[in-house]
Amino acid sequence: MDSETVAQFYQALSKDNIDQLPTIYHDNIVFEDAAHRIEGIDSLCAYFSELYQNVERCDFDIDQHHQFGNVGFLVWQMTLIHPKLNGGRPVVVPGTTHLNFQDDKVIFHRDYFDLGQMLYEQLPILGHVIKAIKRKLGQ
Repeated sequence: MDSETVAQFYQALSKDNIDQLPTIYHDNIVFEDAAHRIEGIDSLCAYFSELYQNVERCDFDIDQHHQFGNVGFLVWQMTLIHPKLNGGRPVVVPGTTHLNFQDDKVIFHRDYFDLGQMLYEQLPILGHVIKAIKRKLGQ
């Protein structure tokens, strides 16, 4: 298993093939992102099932993948379409994934992305406030 295999898996990931997660992830996977920490393959499968049930589309375009021994990195853009975000229009969020491999599977997966850009900025009232704060910080 390597970062290229994981990249290919994520570029094909959809509601229809999340049952393939155990082919990529170790039974003792630790999965983290800006909002979650999930431990174990069963919990990860449940998380992805719920996630994909609530979105219309979640696509990953992997720009780069790198491998250094048992450590891998992915650089990606996620396109998310959720009926409650951005008026149902696509939200594009760049991110990076840090991977550790053990027993030819991913044992650790950490996503780095701007949760505000993905979620908070897309909500009707809160989005305007967050964007105004970002503009002020940029001055």
